Amino acid sequence: MSFLQPLMLAALPLVSLPLIIHLINQRRFQTVPWAAMMFLMTAKALSRGYSRLRNWLIMAMRMAAIAALLVAVGRPLSRGWLALAGGARPDLAVVILDRSPSMQQRSTAAADTKLETGRRQLVESLQTLGASRCVLFTEPAVKPIELASPAQIADLPVAGPAAAAADIPMLMQAAYDFMVENKAGTTEVWICSDQRQNDWSPENGVWGGLRDAFAKLPQQVRFQLLSYDEPAAENVAVRVTDAKVEKRGDGRELLVTVAASRLASGDKKTVPLRFEIGGVASTVDLELVGREAVLKNHAIPLERAAGSRGWGKVAIGADSNAADNEFYFVFDEPALRKTLVVAEDQQSRRVLSLLAGIPPEKGLQAKADAIGPSDLVTADWEGAALLLWQADLPEGKAADLVNEFVNRGGKVIFFPPENPAKRTFAGLSWTDWTAHADPIRPAPWRNDQDLLVNTLSGGALQVGELKIRRSCGIAGEHVPLAPLEFVDQSGAQVTTPLLARAADESNGIYFCGTTPNGRDSSLTSDGVVLYAIVQRAIDRGQAALGKARQLDAGPTAAFLADEKGGWNRLAGPADALSTEMGRHAGVFANGDRLVAVNRPAVEDTAEIAGNARIDEVFGDLPFARLVGKAGNADSLVQEIWRAFLISMMLALIAEGLLCLPRSSAAERSPFEGMRPLEPAV
Repeated sequence: MSFLQPLMLAALPLVSLPLIIHLINQRRFQTVPWAAMMFLMTAKALSRGYSRLRNWLIMAMRMAAIAALLVAVGRPLSRGWLALAGGARPDLAVVILDRSPSMQQRSTAAADTKLETGRRQLVESLQTLGASRCVLFTEPAVKPIELASPAQIADLPVAGPAAAAADIPMLMQAAYDFMVENKAGTTEVWICSDQRQNDWSPENGVWGGLRDAFAKLPQQVRFQLLSYDEPAAENVAVRVTDAKVEKRGDGRELLVTVAASRLASGDKKTVPLRFEIGGVASTVDLELVGREAVLKNHAIPLERAAGSRGWGKVAIGADSNAADNEFYFVFDEPALRKTLVVAEDQQSRRVLSLLAGIPPEKGLQAKADAIGPSDLVTADWEGAALLLWQADLPEGKAADLVNEFVNRGGKVIFFPPENPAKRTFAGLSWTDWTAHADPIRPAPWRNDQDLLVNTLSGGALQVGELKIRRSCGIAGEHVPLAPLEFVDQSGAQVTTPLLARAADESNGIYFCGTTPNGRDSSLTSDGVVLYAIVQRAIDRGQAALGKARQLDAGPTAAFLADEKGGWNRLAGPADALSTEMGRHAGVFANGDRLVAVNRPAVEDTAEIAGNARIDEVFGDLPFARLVGKAGNADSLVQEIWRAFLISMMLALIAEGLLCLPRSSAAERSPFEGMRPLEPAV
């Protein structure tokens, strides 16, 4: 049990006072054998059992009364009458708040959201605990917010809902840095979250370092997870996956591809899609069967007087989560799909140039320029969306040009050279080649996001059909998208990635562990997978470099909040702070440039991390979980000292009743009814 005044429990040994007094009173009398009392003691033994039981009960009630009084003075805490939580009054309370779109889920139409419920329960709990200092963390890149009172959590705009995903590991790192910098005393960390996989990233290696760092802190640190892990299986999310302008005779049409998805398969459902473009609205019904349905290339005529660039919105009806019921998009005339190819191997250069130069759809134009590593300085980077590189990793001026390209939003895919040099780029480097006598196949692979994601129809790429005859290892911190597993010559099990993404925030640098050359893999003969990878990388590069861009809310859209950037909000929540423009959904304009910001795609499909997985994340750290539910009005932490005072009074009443004298019938003399002896004659 936890207490606000735990020092009062040091007086618990006083519970033994009744027993000590009893033992002292027993020593006041001395036993003297007396033959005449033999018959009296024999008769008294008939009622000794009841008297002994009553005496022990009286003593137990007195001891219980003292114990209940001491516990009540210690101010015990409880979550209702079930799970106990909390602790002694902390010096510092750290609040880590998950504001991601999934926290907007409601249990019923009239109930509060998970976030609203969590903020209210946090306020009640922290006010009860009475921490000397309270600090709020909502985003790793933002300084912690000092709270004059926990009640501010319910009112601060920066504690409200956002369209960006939460990064719990980085928030934990920020909290640790704050504790070290401020030399905090006893600290209690409260985490309010719905345990989504994408927010927690339990497989991220940073958790091991965090556990060790918190365990080494000199002060006591306790962790409380306020978990709202209630699933929303019937909730439907809408998303625009493509929007492009095509000419139709003398006019133009906007072709919009929309996907509606839910976490679990269910009954057939009709989802009305409402399109709003330039103040004109239209509605189309989409039949949702299973987990996902796609409306591909829905044609919307554009007025002749309208410009080639614009924006719109797709929305669906209200359900349990309003945060994923609308999606903003921008559109523009299709740009040239330009790729730069650098390859030392002639076959790889030819294959990569061919795949990059074939547009995925009719009406699009594509171009692939094959150049050498020394030609980067004079290369035409203007309009390029992708760089395919099969040579030694760039260094010096070449590395600066590639980094500048990536920082602008371009994408790079590196393929290994025949003889890798000892070079590093983006923290990654090539190791040695390994030849596989029997070709190996990658399994599994990340089909929920990134370049190997499933197709719009829900089908998976045939990554598992690829045959890898030679693979080159990748050293450095990375995110594997498709692993290769094999046994080396020493008999050891080896895992190396076929495709990996650099672990930096740009998400624009990829390493492929083999080449398209036929001696190395079947990437050429089974060209569908490599073609999909290349074209998806071009799409992402164009989305980042074009004048009409789609961005995920969060770090990639943080530049919108720069006051000197000149970005204006055209659509989105009007009450959102200007300093948080990149964290809320909406449309933003700057001259002839348009940016649409929406929740990340993973927010629509991310599963909930199980309790066992979260327990592994915290390891041996002092950790407790409090399970909440959206709209629940119960307090998380309650003082229950009144219950112990009532227990004390009941114990005293029971002690008094036991001390009452027995009735006259029960107190009859053991000699009653016996006739006196007649004198002998």
